[in-house]
Amino acid sequence: MSKQGSLYLIVMPGSSFGPRCALSLLLAAAGLYAQAATPTANIPKWTPPAQAETLYYSVEWRLIPAGYATIALAKNAPGTNDGYRTEVHVTSSGLLDKLFRVEDVYHADYEGSFCAVESTMVAHEGKRQRETKIKFDRAHNQASSVERDLTANGKIVKQSEVATPSCVQDLVGGLYVLRTLHLEPGQSANIPVSDGKKSVAARVEAQEREEIKTKAGTFHTLRYEAYIFNNVLYPRNARLMVWVTDDARRIPVQMRLKMTFTIGTVTLSLDRIGEESAKLAK
Repeated sequence: MSKQGSLYLIVMPGSSFGPRCALSLLLAAAGLYAQAATPTANIPKWTPPAQAETLYYSVEWRLIPAGYATIALAKNAPGTNDGYRTEVHVTSSGLLDKLFRVEDVYHADYEGSFCAVESTMVAHEGKRQRETKIKFDRAHNQASSVERDLTANGKIVKQSEVATPSCVQDLVGGLYVLRTLHLEPGQSANIPVSDGKKSVAARVEAQEREEIKTKAGTFHTLRYEAYIFNNVLYPRNARLMVWVTDDARRIPVQMRLKMTFTIGTVTLSLDRIGEESAKLAK
């Protein structure tokens, strides 16, 4: 495999670990909606902010800077459904940006307790340009996915349909729900999650309390592991960990995907928290 081909594999793998690594890591790390055991920690419940919240991350592969990611959350406008809208951006940087340009945008809408309604991902990865839309039909308990090639006049290249629970998470909305949970080390929860192609009941486990240092500061966190790889939601052998602050803020300060030795580890680390009232336009 060429040097450029190796970076292509690592920077952006999707469900099959072809293109889309940084965004897939972020989206997979987010898929953590759980019906949890009763927590023992007496910590105030996190509630979504009234103003928009934006989390800024740096992305590293094998300790090499690879790009940046942001996750923004805002309430829907008055008069719309009682829910939220999120938007995720992933951009390559440095040497990687020169070898293989990545500019991906993902957004999703939710009702109630972050039940997924629809999502759209527009991926610009080198010469590859794809748009993937997923609609979650809560009335009929199913999700449908359509992927189009934007370089071929929007030609459909993949489409699928899968049965789901009425309230199911996409791979970002679950991150917000996770922030409302307080599993203690040793506790686990079931996870209904779908990417529009497959719907599974995965498991998330609270493991250890750890101190994590990032550019945003030093945080006391609780580490979770999400079991969505190894032929659960994704076929590849991998481990996914998420570190969430062990306080009322419940901020995801670090996410890490450990793959085989030949591929390596991808880490997202929190750089800063934005409290600006950003508008997530449709």
